[in-house]
Amino acid sequence: MIRKHLKNNSLHLHKSEQLAEEINKVFPLSSIVKEAIGKTERELFVPIGFKHHAYKLDALPLSANQWISSPLTVAKMTEALAVEGADSVLEVGCGSGYQAAVLSQLFRRVFTIERIEKLLLEAKGKFAQLGLNNINTRFDDGNRGWKAYAPYDRILFSASAPKPPLHLFDQLKEGGILVTPITHGEKQIITRFIKKGGNIQQEQLDQCLFVPVLEGIQK
Repeated sequence: MIRKHLKNNSLHLHKSEQLAEEINKVFPLSSIVKEAIGKTERELFVPIGFKHHAYKLDALPLSANQWISSPLTVAKMTEALAVEGADSVLEVGCGSGYQAAVLSQLFRRVFTIERIEKLLLEAKGKFAQLGLNNINTRFDDGNRGWKAYAPYDRILFSASAPKPPLHLFDQLKEGGILVTPITHGEKQIITRFIKKGGNIQQEQLDQCLFVPVLEGIQK
């Protein structure tokens, strides 16, 4: 069930709902994902100088040479998770926190990791401002995952690589789904992996654009 804990700012909600409608015209959304995006104020997660672009279908720059994904990409990644019936999700690469805020309305428990301390502190401030109490944050190299709360129903890996870290599948429940952008030459493809009977099934979904995966932490 969609959570009703985001601020009831009618102007921002209206813009967010319009954004969800714009996404839906380009990429048809399920009703629950559309509602989650329509209730998430993207304006709060973008740098002040770019707030007038917050509700456009564009990726926007953040500090530390990072980007907030386009709302269209967030929608595609979220839909790829097949959220129905899932309780917990691990997000690797918190960034601005916008994706985690959307996920917080669709999952009872959200766990998000960020390797850049400044970004994580800013995101945590936004979560507190919005009263998103079901988001758990960790400052760490996300390639390691977060064993303490594993296994997860879903894992979303928000950085591009030729393949996801294989040990993350050990932190995924049987029947669980991992979604990540996979690099194929100069292209990146949103790819869904499903863990079944000890095997990993793979499905390519759509082109995308993410920053490349990096190792270590940055204070």
